[in-house]
Amino acid sequence: MPELSSPRLRPSHLRQYALITGNYWAFTLTDGALRMLVVLHFHSLGYDALQIALMFLFYELFGVITNLLGGYLGARIGLNRTMNIGLGLQLVALSMLLVSPHLLTVAWVMAAQAISGIAKDLNKMSAKSAVKLLAPTGEDASLYRWVALLTGSKNALKGVGFFLGGALLNGFGFFTSVLIMLLGLAGVWLLSLVLLKTDLGRATNKPKVTHLWSKSPAINNLSMARLFLFSARDVWFVVALPVYLAQQLAWQYWQVGAYLALWIIGYGLVQALTPKLTQRLYAANVTARHSLSWVLLLTTTTLLIASGLALDLNNAWVLMLGLACFGLVFAVNSAIHSYLIVNLAHVDRVSLDLGYYYMANAAGRLLGTVLSGWVFIHFGFIWCLLCSALLLMASALFMRRLALIKH
Repeated sequence: MPELSSPRLRPSHLRQYALITGNYWAFTLTDGALRMLVVLHFHSLGYDALQIALMFLFYELFGVITNLLGGYLGARIGLNRTMNIGLGLQLVALSMLLVSPHLLTVAWVMAAQAISGIAKDLNKMSAKSAVKLLAPTGEDASLYRWVALLTGSKNALKGVGFFLGGALLNGFGFFTSVLIMLLGLAGVWLLSLVLLKTDLGRATNKPKVTHLWSKSPAINNLSMARLFLFSARDVWFVVALPVYLAQQLAWQYWQVGAYLALWIIGYGLVQALTPKLTQRLYAANVTARHSLSWVLLLTTTTLLIASGLALDLNNAWVLMLGLACFGLVFAVNSAIHSYLIVNLAHVDRVSLDLGYYYMANAAGRLLGTVLSGWVFIHFGFIWCLLCSALLLMASALFMRRLALIKH
């Protein structure tokens, strides 16, 4: 964990970091809960895996666009405004789901998820960019810890959100659950409007639209590695896994929500602790070469899970143990990625560089989401895992290219 009491850190920076982290936490909680609510609620109404995946299509598609334009917007108007816009748009998305049940069609949910996708990526881009600006200058180890803490805690809260979504659906039903989240997030949004610093993240020289695309080979290769890394996760995780658990293993919705919640909470905790783990393993700061070894280990883990399921050893235990290992290795690799992009980003175009990088992240999630529904419905869960392994190999290829670049 970062040494928050260090004299190198200004008290004003600590207050802003705490506020940004709190915003990010609150948003992530509703985002995770909403995803689980939508998946489980519409599965209970008889929608198949591909139809549910389509509901998240615009969520991911608009995330691609938002990250690219959001970085440009943040550099021009400040990260406080992009973060608050994100919180406000999430309130709009939640409000759209409080309509009469007969109006809650696939198309309507897709529109609401599109707005939620814009909101989420504005919020994430703002939070990650702000860390670069608030962390002590020239302190790579400190920056690594700050990024890992923010990213890890966010993912742990997303796991809590998954559990919350399943529990709320069981206890209150879909509409009351959405209303509860709407009221809670509205309070956070009002506090953020008042307290968040107004000039955070504005570029010294106002960027032009032509600056949206990164010209850095290092950032381009890292972005492509991120695209394939996250598509490899989501090809089995977004739709295929919760539906598989409900259909094939006959789990109740609260059990599905609880399991995925615990998985993501553990994943987030490992991310937060990654700086300590890698310091013991490597002593020096982590590099692309270290990430390459982790993604190769992740590929092996994925193939072992697929093999266990194909041999029909014990599907429940294979998934429990296999996905625990997958989560641990993926968390370390994701934390290293998050540090590398913040470290590589130029201080005067940090939101642009991170926006470009997270555009690739969103494109990976989009690819994984579509494949998750399509591959599962046509070929089954094991093929989702095999597809994941292929995508991980592509991620390793770009990470190897990054490792060969001197930057």
